[in-house]
Amino acid sequence: MRAVVMRNSKLVIDTVPDPVPQEGELLVRTLACGICGSDLHALKHADKLVEVAREGGTPFTLDLRRDVVMGHEFCAEVIDCGLNTSATVRRGERVVSMPILFRGGRVEGIGYSNEASGGYGELMVLSASLALRVPNGLPTEHAALTEPMAVGVHAVAKAHLDAHDAALVIGCGPVGLAVIAALKLRNIEPIVAADFSATRRGLAQHLGADVVVNPAEQPAIEAFRQAANLRPAVIFECVGIPGIVHQIMRDAPRDARVLVAGVCMEDDVIKPLFGINKELALQFVFGYTPAEFADTLQAIADGKIDVSPLVTGRVGIDGVPRAFDELAHPDAHAKILVEP
Repeated sequence: MRAVVMRNSKLVIDTVPDPVPQEGELLVRTLACGICGSDLHALKHADKLVEVAREGGTPFTLDLRRDVVMGHEFCAEVIDCGLNTSATVRRGERVVSMPILFRGGRVEGIGYSNEASGGYGELMVLSASLALRVPNGLPTEHAALTEPMAVGVHAVAKAHLDAHDAALVIGCGPVGLAVIAALKLRNIEPIVAADFSATRRGLAQHLGADVVVNPAEQPAIEAFRQAANLRPAVIFECVGIPGIVHQIMRDAPRDARVLVAGVCMEDDVIKPLFGINKELALQFVFGYTPAEFADTLQAIADGKIDVSPLVTGRVGIDGVPRAFDELAHPDAHAKILVEP
């Protein structure tokens, strides 16, 4: 099959062997796969993923001397299954799945594995037990956004919000937008969102932000204080670059809860005394549960989360390297889909 391969920290378009489904697996044809910001980071900092996995006991393994086909935000069509595989989906049906493959007693992260090719290739194998049928009528491009929107649903669930809380979202890229949509589902208000990009601030408003602010014109925490009127602060960090957590802790009001949803792959520094003096709660979040993933798919299908404005570009396999470059400019795109 043709695929975009991460090789020596570069994206290379090449022909690689077709994946073969084993027992308990589905062979699927990729219909659409979103380019995630973490993929952009991983291209530059994949060595950090390997280091953290080795030191922290993460079950995923990655050998950077071998090829990796990235892509974990996908919708695909079932074309075959492994021998003796029981599945609730049939050939020809569209599916989405958590990007996890159970194989040989190991857990492979689809798109971050040498063994489990991701959606930047024409074919993938999925765990049959995790595949969810796309509800009739839901466009493929919207179903492919289940994964990134589920990240927001999980982050908001981890915040344990109540009716009196007010939310501040720092960064309105795909993760921040997913958090805003999930906050709206929970009827949290006000929702204040901050981003330097006018395009992303507009998307934040569309997804439910009550107040949007350009940090170049007004500090985000100042806009939050004006809108929240002394209500408890829950702050979502959705940027994922060094220095942001420090800034949030420095500016946060006393007793604030800080949810770190941005995926920073570089070393960072904070000053614990900010958190100590203000008694801040710092919660790191990642991924989602199977139930949250399924609930997110249904929320998109029911129109409770409108993802249509998020798809701002489409490319084939040959266009992926250029798309990575374009996504470095936040005013140009929110989500580019790869359609192999």
